[in-house]
Amino acid sequence: MTLDLATWLLVEIETQQLRYFEQLEETSRFPVSTSWRGAGCRNGTFCTPLGWHRVVKKIGDGCKPGTIFSGRVAGAVASSLKSDADDDLITSRILWLDGLQPGYNRGGEVDSRSRYIYIHGTTQEHLIGRAESHGCIRMRNDHVIELFDQTKVDVPVYISQHALH
Repeated sequence: MTLDLATWLLVEIETQQLRYFEQLEETSRFPVSTSWRGAGCRNGTFCTPLGWHRVVKKIGDGCKPGTIFSGRVAGAVASSLKSDADDDLITSRILWLDGLQPGYNRGGEVDSRSRYIYIHGTTQEHLIGRAESHGCIRMRNDHVIELFDQTKVDVPVYISQHALH
């Protein structure tokens, strides 16, 4: 597997941070929310998968902040971004991830893409910074829009259990 690391993303589960790199220099950092069940690649676990991924598809360009997506189709705009409901709504933008490591996060029962693992906005912004998602990587809506605008399809994403220094 050869990756172009001119631009890449690092998600650190331990710190609940997403770091944006150009070459080897960190240029942005955002708080996120990964799975409350921890890390894991198996289908049905609702865990956040580990390892190398790529952004396979970007969804939501031009949609209003807070737009709710169902089945990757834009719908109404959320009335609140601080919902206490456990509905795990996907809002504003979607960066759909595809695993790059066969048998680990790609193929069969460990396939991140078929698990619909995304980086996306949420109506539960008050939970960002804590492990509270159902497997995806949640971001504040303004942050996911910023990330979406600066990230291209095929950008590598590394999801790590621990902080990397």
